[in-house]
Amino acid sequence: MEEHRLTGTIGAEITGIDLRQPISDDLAEELRHTLARHQVLFFRNQHLSLDQLKALTRAFGPLMRLPYVQPLAGEPEVIRVLKEADEPGGVFGGDWHTDFSFLEQPPAGSILSAEVVPTHGGDTVWVNQAVAWETLPEPLQQLLAGRDAIHVGKPYGVKWAPPAKERAGASIKMTRGDPEADSERAHPAVIRHPLTGRAAAFLNPLYVTRLDGLTEAESRPILDQIQRHATRPEFSCRFRWSAGALAIWDNLFTQHYAVNDYQGHRRLMYRTTFAGPAPRELALSPTSGTGARRGSASLS
Repeated sequence: MEEHRLTGTIGAEITGIDLRQPISDDLAEELRHTLARHQVLFFRNQHLSLDQLKALTRAFGPLMRLPYVQPLAGEPEVIRVLKEADEPGGVFGGDWHTDFSFLEQPPAGSILSAEVVPTHGGDTVWVNQAVAWETLPEPLQQLLAGRDAIHVGKPYGVKWAPPAKERAGASIKMTRGDPEADSERAHPAVIRHPLTGRAAAFLNPLYVTRLDGLTEAESRPILDQIQRHATRPEFSCRFRWSAGALAIWDNLFTQHYAVNDYQGHRRLMYRTTFAGPAPRELALSPTSGTGARRGSASLS
């Protein structure tokens, strides 16, 4: 197994491994540590069956069933991420986000397996939230350390429901208008990785409405400033999909964005999700120091 870094801050393409074969305990541990170092891993030409995809997912954590999104028939832990060539509107995941961060226990990570890809476009972008935290100006670090952020399931609720023209098309069935999704959930604004010890901002614009102790109006300019910093190009990697390609990402320590630029072309992927520690278990203690390395934009 060889690692080929995609950028100076995030992402590695892994070669020399066939994920269709049984995954030993030693290999599973190596994959988990490799993911912790790079935050997102890419593999080409794997062409996994659904059973093989689920087996790979279990190497990272227990399979997780996601709410609000209808799973594949007969496969409750698999989501078919599909946009047909003639589908108008938005795309699933087409905003900067951390998946389902409004849940009490958000996903620890996910895997996407590409089946059909467009001739052009349809890339996915990830950003490293550890580097974003380490390079965040100190006054903003002090504001976030030890503070909670308030998360809400906006796309699935009533109050913040997106306009119809911005929603993903009919190929992905989602529950909408659920008032329970409007309930507020507090998570630490800064968390620490259990394997690397690196701190990271746990914020995203899709689900975070405010910082604890501040109103939405008071929080908005602060959150917007942090988000502009957190999505700087030098903290990101962009992946060009191919049939049989896989991406595995650490959901709690990244944000990602599905690029909707392939109208007129079909795109089909299968997605699984794995569970892990709740954000509260990873909270950065306000007395433990920020762990910042200002000016640094490289992985240790």
